[in-house]
This record gives sequence, C-alpha cells and structure tokens, in this order.
Amino acid sequence: MSSVAYAMAEGGIANVAGGMEGMKSFIPLILMFVIFYFLLIRPQQKRQKEHKALLSNLKRGDDIVTAGGIMGRITNVAEKFVTVEVAEKVRIKVARGQIMSVITGEN
Repeated sequence: MSSVAYAMAEGGIANVAGGMEGMKSFIPLILMFVIFYFLLIRPQQKRQKEHKALLSNLKRGDDIVTAGGIMGRITNVAEKFVTVEVAEKVRIKVARGQIMSVITGEN
C-alpha cells in the first residue's frame, strides 16, 4: 500500500509543476487577444456606434453620400428608407443603412 501512496505523491508533484508550465503557454495567446481587441475590435465597435448615431440624426435637407457613391440631398426621411434628390426633380429611395456620410461643407 505504501508504494501506491508514494507513486501518487510523485505524480501529484509532477502534475502541479506541469500545470504551471501549461499556464505559461497561454500567456502569448492572451496577449494576442488583448492586442486584437485594441487594434481591431474596439475601433470597429466605435465606428459602428458613430454610424448608428449618424443614421439616427438624418433630417430633411442634409447632403449625403451613399455607399455606392451617389450624392444628393434628403427630401424625405422614413423608418427604413430615405428619399434623396440627386438632380432637379430626380428622386431615388435609398436604404438608410447605405448612407455613409453627411456632407457638411461645399467640395
């Protein structure tokens, strides 16, 4: 019986030391995740938040640019769509999510 207890005690010490070595191997993985969070995930979340705020603040008369590059002036704002006048008496409906920016000054 004492040989079994002795074998278990040695294995137990080896497992504790091996467990600490195993934890050290996860440190680079954790550091990579932290770097990805600050370089990729966080800035993307910030851009999404700004875009959502831009879409909620759209109003009639704003000059906008769509994702397709169409420039125009908003003539009507609905829940999902925006009517944009691209030329005199030429109006198109654009999905709200496709508006990329509001033009603030003359270009």
